Amino acid sequence: MAEAAAAAGLRISIQRFPEGTRTAEDAARAVGCEVAQIVKSLVFVADGRPVLALISGDDRVDPARLASALGAQRVDRADRDAVRDATGFAIGGVPPIGHARPLPILMDRRLLNHAEVWAAAGRPDAVFSVAPEDLRRASGARVGDLAVERSGE
Repeated sequence: MAEAAAAAGLRISIQRFPEGTRTAEDAARAVGCEVAQIVKSLVFVADGRPVLALISGDDRVDPARLASALGAQRVDRADRDAVRDATGFAIGGVPPIGHARPLPILMDRRLLNHAEVWAAAGRPDAVFSVAPEDLRRASGARVGDLAVERSGE
């Protein structure tokens, strides 16, 4: 993971937490940040092709918004085998970069509201911090509105 980050132009420090960072809540508790600062890297299958959605830890992806952003007819969550096949990583440790094969990556706009976010570093107990714009640039993500709309928005 560190090599992939360096190749993408990111200088990161991977931190390990034996108590685990598998969920957004676990990760936020471990690093001492808000859940909104955790980047969830979620694999979906859009018209039969795997894609990665980067979204804030306190949000959920709206499949209709994701489909619209991709120009896809159908979007479903990938199962654990599809996640590992597409990324090379298991659910709970999927990083936003360094995947087994190139994937289209989309980033929810709300992640850009933070000065610093934390993302999985390839293991369910490892994370790294990064400025959201640096993460967007390094991952090649397209930014869009992917989250389920909150009341009042």
